[in-house]
Amino acid sequence: MLKTLRRAFRSRGGDPAEGTNIIINCEKLERRVALLEDGSLEEYNIERTEDDNIVGSIFKGRVKNIEQGLKAMFVDIGMEKNAFLHFWDAIPAALDGGLEEIRRNTKHSTKKITSGDIPNIYPVGSEVMIQVTKGPISTKGPRVTTNVSLAGRYLVLMPLNEQFGISRKIDDPRERKRLRKILEKLSVPEGMGVIMRTVAAGRRVRHFVRDLGILLNQWAEICEARDSGRAPVRCFDEPDLVERTVRDFLTEEVGEVICDDAETVNRMRKLVGPISLRARRRIKLWEERQPLFEKLGIQKQIEEAYLREVRLPCGGYIVIDETEALISIDVNTGKNKGGKNIDKTILQTNLEAADAVARQLRLRNMGGLVVIDFIDMRGRKDQQAVYRRMKERLSRDRAKIQVLPVSALGLMEMTRQRLNESLSLSTLDECEHCGGKGRIKSLSTMSVELQRTLSGILHAHEARNHDLVIALNPELMDWLRTQYEDLFAEMQRRHHGKLTFRPDPMFYREKVVISNAQTGDEIWSSVSLR
Repeated sequence: MLKTLRRAFRSRGGDPAEGTNIIINCEKLERRVALLEDGSLEEYNIERTEDDNIVGSIFKGRVKNIEQGLKAMFVDIGMEKNAFLHFWDAIPAALDGGLEEIRRNTKHSTKKITSGDIPNIYPVGSEVMIQVTKGPISTKGPRVTTNVSLAGRYLVLMPLNEQFGISRKIDDPRERKRLRKILEKLSVPEGMGVIMRTVAAGRRVRHFVRDLGILLNQWAEICEARDSGRAPVRCFDEPDLVERTVRDFLTEEVGEVICDDAETVNRMRKLVGPISLRARRRIKLWEERQPLFEKLGIQKQIEEAYLREVRLPCGGYIVIDETEALISIDVNTGKNKGGKNIDKTILQTNLEAADAVARQLRLRNMGGLVVIDFIDMRGRKDQQAVYRRMKERLSRDRAKIQVLPVSALGLMEMTRQRLNESLSLSTLDECEHCGGKGRIKSLSTMSVELQRTLSGILHAHEARNHDLVIALNPELMDWLRTQYEDLFAEMQRRHHGKLTFRPDPMFYREKVVISNAQTGDEIWSSVSLR
């Protein structure tokens, strides 16, 4: 009752920093969606006008080649890189653990398909209907599956897989029993399956009938596109960020959806109007002059999602490093020195770290293998408490996650589903100066290496002219003049040559170019060594 009253209060215009609210910023080049819980940024997604997000899109592709060693095939879907289809992703999939399977009376049984059958079912040159499950990341092409699904507001239609299920996140036994009866009576075409989403709780039969009708019409359009020509054919595009937000996030727990663009507000109201008039009233237009994300303190929280170090309320901090192989997270007590009970201090820091890790993984959209180095806890009870806290915080994540208990070494390992590139990889470029290492050589190191390089060049060209021009960073040149001027003067006398140092403000510290003073020909460059 209390939750209902709070939602009703917010729907009449409450404080956006209180409760759960969706904030949408629409600009010409980018759209941003933030999910706030009592002012804290819990979900963040961006979409740019030049982006081509293919996750969820459906293609009719053509098998280009089969790799038996990888137990996979590569499918041409009309993009720069062929899609990767593992044999296991070409087998009708069973429902995952988050769904309760509902058995309906089917009139026929289908032959069980194994991975060994796949090369015969889809030989090279054959056409195959697939859906993208993971977008292209770095040098890898998209990953796809033949288990096509279409998400609606309350239902997920599986047009090629005759399975039925209900989300286990609906934990009320009486409600599950009611939904089970509805699902058993729902008129679904033969050969298709349906899953009831978490937001199906409390909905009437008419909501499901309407949702199913929309999805079946959508599938009919996809089949029409599929049959329109030879592969590759792009049959269906996953809705854009705004439409996905309305579909997936606008639940009863959300107080308001606030957007700063009138056209987008009208579009969202049209999308939800036929489904829920109450939801339509919760979509509001931001009309203040101050930018929406700045006013609500969202921009500052976004900038913190790019930082390597994240501070904890207790004074401790976590350090996040994203590498090619894995994501490593280190937990430190920092300023949280605690009192006499050191075990309590460590537990408090680790519990807060678990909260921060779960949130940062969502905000940064990090996926793959994650290893967390918690502060060593002597008691098994404390380790279990941290493990339970982590599982609790991860339970709200829409990505699939597997997490293991804290090991004897104080490490917690987990895997998080990676659908697209992380926030940093999708919005940042590799530094041209350090090559992505995050560090550059010290002035002392550059001095030693330059002296060694010059000695090698002078020795290798004993019979030639030894007049050289060294173009370098001004800071490095000042360092050489104050620290090693005598050393380079001695080098000139020994080799009977002249070394001319020319500062170039456009050169970063590690860039050095050595040229012949008479001809201007380049002899050596540090850039060519990369």
